[in-house]
Amino acid sequence: MMNNEMISVKNLKKFFGEVKAVNGISFNVNKGEIFGLLGPNGAGKTTTIKLLLGLLESDEGELEVLGMDPERDEIQIKTHIGYVSEEPLIFKSLTPKDLFNFVASIRGMDPEEATERAQQFMEILGASEYYNQLIATLSHGNKQKIQIIAAILHEPDLLILDEPLSGLDAKSVKVMKEILDLHLEKGGAVLFSTHIMEIAEELCDRIGIINKGKIVGIGTIEQLNEQSHKIGARLEDVFLRLTEEDASVEEIVKKLRKSFINKNG
Repeated sequence: MMNNEMISVKNLKKFFGEVKAVNGISFNVNKGEIFGLLGPNGAGKTTTIKLLLGLLESDEGELEVLGMDPERDEIQIKTHIGYVSEEPLIFKSLTPKDLFNFVASIRGMDPEEATERAQQFMEILGASEYYNQLIATLSHGNKQKIQIIAAILHEPDLLILDEPLSGLDAKSVKVMKEILDLHLEKGGAVLFSTHIMEIAEELCDRIGIINKGKIVGIGTIEQLNEQSHKIGARLEDVFLRLTEEDASVEEIVKKLRKSFINKNG
C-alpha cells in the first residue's frame, strides 16, 4: 500500500446467497481527501462499509484499512477511525455526557480533555442543552449530532461516514462541512457514503458511483462532468443512467404531468 493510501479495495466481493451485495469493486481513499460512495439505496454502500469495519467477512478480494486487514486487525483499526452510521448506533439509555465519558475511556483519552472537547462540539452543534438528557429522548437529528461527536472525539485518522447528514438542520450541516475540512487539513481522510448527488458534488474530492454491488463510474467531479459532456448529458442524468434510475424517473415525471394536467385541465 502506498503511504498516502488510507483505504485500498481491490476486487472486493460479498454475497448473501444469490444476492451479490458487493460484486468486485475496487477503489482507494487517500490522505487529505473525501472519497464519496454514491449510489441508490441497496446499491452496496453499507455492506462495503461493514467490510471495511471488519463487521463482515469478504468472500473474495483484497482489503486494507490504514495498512491493516480488517478481518485480522479489527480492534487496532478501530482505534484510528471514527464511524457514523445512517441510523444512530449509540447507547440510548445513556446521556451524551455518559456516552462521551465511555468513549474517552475506551480510547484512552485524558478525561478532562475529552470532556472539554465534547462540550465544545455540543455547543458548536447547538446541542448543549441535551448534555445530561437521555439519548433515547432526543430527536433523530440530535442523536446524529451525538454520534458525530462520539466519532470525532479522539481525533481519528480516518472517518467512515454512512449518510452522516441525515436529520441534520442546515446550520449543523454547514458546521459538519467545516469539521471535515479541518480533519483533512490535519492529514486525515474521509469515506463518505450518500445516495444524494448534490451532496457528493459539494463535499467529495472523488466519487465512486456504485450500483448493484459494482462501481459503474469513478473520478473527480471534473472528470465525471467531462465524461457526461462527451455524451451530451448532465452529470445528474449520467448518474441516473449509470444507476439505471433514468427510466423510472421519466415514468414518474410522465405520471406527475398527467395527474397535474388532469387536475388543472
